[in-house]
Amino acid sequence: MLNKKRGLSLGFCASLVIMVAGCGSDDEAMDKESMASSSTAESTEVVAGASISSKPEDLVMGLSEEGGWIFAATDDITLTEDLVVAGTFYDKDDESTDVYRKLALYAQDEDRTVTDEYTLTVPTIIVESPNFKIENGTVIGDIIVKAEGFTLANSTVEGNVTFDSQELMDASTFDGETITGETTVAE
Repeated sequence: MLNKKRGLSLGFCASLVIMVAGCGSDDEAMDKESMASSSTAESTEVVAGASISSKPEDLVMGLSEEGGWIFAATDDITLTEDLVVAGTFYDKDDESTDVYRKLALYAQDEDRTVTDEYTLTVPTIIVESPNFKIENGTVIGDIIVKAEGFTLANSTVEGNVTFDSQELMDASTFDGETITGETTVAE
């Protein structure tokens, strides 16, 4: 029960941080975001392993094998090198739950209504984490899927999605997505 309360409290705090970061002048928002991100990152590593940021280096670390189960963007992010999503994680870092990994390219209010969506520009995302989900927003670049359970939910991919095998493609879920390139199985 205590962990559930912590999780709910963390979720509310994360939503509040994202909302506050979107308000005020750009400098004020960046200062608030930096302060909130620093204090949140410290507490979320212990409680839920969530990462919240708009910095490219935070995204790379947050979705690496040493990262957390979720990365929530707070603005558009551009990477000049490929992004590797690696490691096995559990929903809210609770090993009694399902294997789960998420990239949230959106902001939401306290009622979990999407209030803004963000764009990730990257040459290629290489998905090595099972059950990785990209939710909302836009990915400009290609995606290579090397792990089972890949999901696109209400997302746009301006590029190709390539699966290492037919089995991986069959185990994927597309829900409200738009893919402007080809969806194929690697040869």
